[in-house]
Amino acid sequence: MSRLPTLYLPHGGGPCFFMDWTPPDTWDRMAAWLRGIDAQLGERPRAVLLISGHWEEPTVSINTQAQPPLLFDYYGFPPHTYQLKYPAPGDPALAARVSELLQAGDVPVRAETERGLDHGVFVPFLLIYPQADVPIVQLSLNANLDATAHLVLGALLEPLRDEGILIVGSGMSYHNMRGMTGGGDPARDSLAFDTWLGEACAADPASRPRLLADWERAPSARASHPREEHLLPLMVVAGAAASDPGRRVFQDRVLGATVSAFAFGS
Repeated sequence: MSRLPTLYLPHGGGPCFFMDWTPPDTWDRMAAWLRGIDAQLGERPRAVLLISGHWEEPTVSINTQAQPPLLFDYYGFPPHTYQLKYPAPGDPALAARVSELLQAGDVPVRAETERGLDHGVFVPFLLIYPQADVPIVQLSLNANLDATAHLVLGALLEPLRDEGILIVGSGMSYHNMRGMTGGGDPARDSLAFDTWLGEACAADPASRPRLLADWERAPSARASHPREEHLLPLMVVAGAAASDPGRRVFQDRVLGATVSAFAFGS
């Protein structure tokens, strides 16, 4: 198996792909892109290591379960969206390998044996691998929310790309829910930040970590991310990219805001 890329994807809003919206096509383009990821990769990974914007821990944590349940960590949505099923297996051996790599880099790690896969995992992967036939291991963010620390964490995970593992960051490149629902100017802010983010991801790999670490200096940075948990999965996958180039692979306007996905490597 060839070296796999790393991928930062938007996971939408709650169970958005599985319910009615106004206008009806609000999430259709994003859903179509997610459904196309398997074909775009060209080969199926042995397993997925996923970092979601919905899991933070004081000590970086790894879900080690062989059969992880789902965590319905969204609120106020139609009853049927709490009946979604995604029985993808875990991969305890991969979890152990992740722990080995991180601890070798002096990153303390905790095993998680009870928490389910949150909606930043199962909602997009119901579209990416609908048969739930690719094992998934979820890795938490560090609750310090430090960009540099997450770039370093990603760099420690780089060897997995040569071991058949697809490293995925699941978040949103614009995540100001108040802005999306009528506060501020999401069209202006999201486009300004997204333009900068695309340039930073496509920058020379030697300078990319510095640019991303200083993301708060970007135009409309805090207007786009009042809290950075949905951006930090990008730092992990960019760190794991090492010297591979980055590029925008998807862009859409959703609820008035520009959102993008980025890939590193080919």
